[in-house]
Amino acid sequence: MNTEVRPQPNSRRATLAGLSTLAIAVMLAAAGTAQAQTAAATDTIGAQPDAQPAEDQADVVVTGTLLRGVAPTGTNVIGITQDTIVARGVNSSNDLLAKIPQVGNFGTIPVGLANFGLPIVRPNIRNLGASGGNTTLVLLNGQRGVGAGILQTTIDPSILPPDVLERVEVVPDGGSAVYGSDAIGGVINFITRKRFDGVSANMRYGFVGDYRSVDGNLTVGKDWGSGSLYLSYAYVWHNEIYNKDRDYTSPDLRAKGGSDFRVTTCAPGNIQVGATNYALPGLVAGTVNKCDPNAYATLFPRERRNSVFGSFTQRLNDSVSFSATAYWSRRDTTVSEAPGMMSGTISVLNPFFRSITGELQQNASFSFADVFGNSLKSRQRFESYGVTPGFSFKLSDKWQLRAESNFGRSYNQVREGAIDTTTATLALAGLIPGMALNPYNLSASSPAALAAIRNYENYGDATQEMADGRLILDGSLAQLPGGDVRLAVGAEYYYAGLASRIAQGAVGSYANVKTSRTSRDVRSAFGELMIPLIGPENGSPGLRGLQLSGSIRYDDYSDQGGTTNPKVGINYKPISDLTIRGNYGTSFNAPSLADTSSTSDSRATALPFSPFIAPGASPLNQLRSTVVLAGGNPKLRPERAHTWSVGFDWAPSRIPGLALNLTYYNVRFKDAIGLVPFTQPTLFTQPNFAGYYIVNPTLAQAKALVGNLNVVGAPSIDSLYAGGKSPYIVIDARRNNLGAVNTDGLDFNLSYVRKTGFGAINASVAGTYTLNRKSQAVAGGPFADDLENGVGRLSFVATLGGKAGGFVGSASFNYRGGYPILLVPQQTRVDAFKTVDLFLGYDLGEHGFVKNAMLTVNIDNVFDQDPPWLNTSAAYTNGTTLGRLVTFGIRTKF
Repeated sequence: MNTEVRPQPNSRRATLAGLSTLAIAVMLAAAGTAQAQTAAATDTIGAQPDAQPAEDQADVVVTGTLLRGVAPTGTNVIGITQDTIVARGVNSSNDLLAKIPQVGNFGTIPVGLANFGLPIVRPNIRNLGASGGNTTLVLLNGQRGVGAGILQTTIDPSILPPDVLERVEVVPDGGSAVYGSDAIGGVINFITRKRFDGVSANMRYGFVGDYRSVDGNLTVGKDWGSGSLYLSYAYVWHNEIYNKDRDYTSPDLRAKGGSDFRVTTCAPGNIQVGATNYALPGLVAGTVNKCDPNAYATLFPRERRNSVFGSFTQRLNDSVSFSATAYWSRRDTTVSEAPGMMSGTISVLNPFFRSITGELQQNASFSFADVFGNSLKSRQRFESYGVTPGFSFKLSDKWQLRAESNFGRSYNQVREGAIDTTTATLALAGLIPGMALNPYNLSASSPAALAAIRNYENYGDATQEMADGRLILDGSLAQLPGGDVRLAVGAEYYYAGLASRIAQGAVGSYANVKTSRTSRDVRSAFGELMIPLIGPENGSPGLRGLQLSGSIRYDDYSDQGGTTNPKVGINYKPISDLTIRGNYGTSFNAPSLADTSSTSDSRATALPFSPFIAPGASPLNQLRSTVVLAGGNPKLRPERAHTWSVGFDWAPSRIPGLALNLTYYNVRFKDAIGLVPFTQPTLFTQPNFAGYYIVNPTLAQAKALVGNLNVVGAPSIDSLYAGGKSPYIVIDARRNNLGAVNTDGLDFNLSYVRKTGFGAINASVAGTYTLNRKSQAVAGGPFADDLENGVGRLSFVATLGGKAGGFVGSASFNYRGGYPILLVPQQTRVDAFKTVDLFLGYDLGEHGFVKNAMLTVNIDNVFDQDPPWLNTSAAYTNGTTLGRLVTFGIRTKF
């Protein structure tokens, strides 16, 4: 069976792909004719980017604006430099984002789940709702990247090795007026080195307990003045950490004042006769075997990642320049999950049945660990590539035209190890001739039964493609006493395609595979105007600067219709070293193809019983069937938000090296995409959920709701009404536009750098404080105060560092605040998670040992702190950690 699916190209996408190919051809021709010029390169240890010519710096586009050479008006931009990346000692871009307090996975070890829905980490600024797309836009050099996954379409940040990064910019403000969809919570832009000259090599080795990690990077490049070419290869490998290796994952919380959440589906298992339990193998009345089902599941999975990144720039003549970046990445992950477990009925029909008190049937609870191993393995493969060529045309001293294209493709495959629960249930009941399970001694079961039960997996694969082309014209519109009036206008065409397959069944035989192919295109027009009313030339006391900006973007989706999003900003400088800023705008997130028109996981599942009945309903209704609609929903609308912020940036001239900024933000987010709580009583008690289910549906009502969805668990909807029977309820549990989130708070950063007689010292504290956060489960329903249940107010990082001779070091205190919690027995509050990280580097060239080489050591979680406990089966919350991780490294450049 061919495991790779390709979206069918259409003529428009093929045209854009052709433009990308043409641009690459021009690049190669230009490289062959360009005259090599000598350029002075900054010779560093690889932590700093090579020096850029003045014209390159003038053309820098900062995240959050379309205009060259200026910062976005009224907006707070959080910058992370290469020095910080090195000091943090991360081996993936996901790990780097987990060090930023405004990002939702701050204070965690980012890891995707071993399933179709969330196989990769999705950054989420402000922790707003996230669908198959995202409310945070992730960019690579200002461009979108191709999505990854089966049921999601967001880019995987780990494709980019940290060593090729020049900086990372985070804009925690709505950005749809500049970038379009997804930029509700904000924008994260990974900006790579533009130039590189020489060879750099980095290698690191980390360990904690039985965990080991290795990562390395090799970059080779040449800068000839009018252009530069470099290629970088990165390799990352680490083994797994099992839950049993970290005490804080244990579900037995009695020592902490909590409950025991261990289960009885163990190896050996348990037999229940009536209300009496008999533990195997002794079968003594009143005894019970309990175990942690996830002991051999991975807390952190085994992974191998290979990445290649290349960049080329060339000034073709005084007016035309060309640049291109390209990447390829492959990540292979092995996740260990809980072993196959089951609980079912065994009776005298099973030849292995062993009566204890003369009974004719028993309930058996057990794990297949003794015959199938302590865990089931799930294997994931994510492979992607992208190329982004572009030209810039200098039309005059003040105007430039940028023509950019972008093409990317990813192949994603997930194979979840599983057991055939239907065959297992029948084999335990003795209903399959020659295939019987022996719950008293599983290894003595029928070999045919064990083979059939184990020969099962959940399989999914998907190919995602994107193509993008845009033109941006920007320059000076007029000269005012306060400076140049700047204008940028442009147009963009974007195509995305998703082809996916999902199947459950015997390994390698997918007779019931569901295939889906879908695509969309988006046509956009946008513009931005910046007016400097007051500047250095016409300022006065109390009014040293006043700058206004406005941006607007129109996006026309082939499947969602059109949307227009504006944003306005202001900068006011009462004194030369203080800027007061503010902005207001609207943003949106178009539902992803995986959430709307992709049908690979769309289905109507018929359950033979009704586990969800309304309060006060007859218990006999539990014996009736239930129909649950699941998967994507073509009727989804975009998620929308109104965002605004005000703040200030102060760098007092009387205290050189001191910088302070404070920002108040406000987000009103609505039409959040999610699922109705069909497993909770709230479904029936909250009137606003009434439109998502029908109790005692007629056949006509049931068929109208199901439509052309594939029916699973029954031959047809009609069969559920045969013989006078009927379902108790039909529930629409597909992804729907449901509720809202209203939140506001403060982002802050205080930093100080001072040179000393021995070198330099630096200190900083940066974080976010939530003032209010209220969420609405469904439109029209009440708002709940999240700060009273499950959301902390304060997250920050405080750093103290210095440099002396050849040594550079820092200590960072990471704080993720605690919070109250409701409806959890024996617990009313979750504690804060506090860790300390250390970094030390030594320049071997300082004392003449090895020029341009540095030894580094990172110690994460120095005091080996565990995350806070939670009195549920999850056992912990509010952070994760590998433990006291020590990593040694060497960096060199020549």
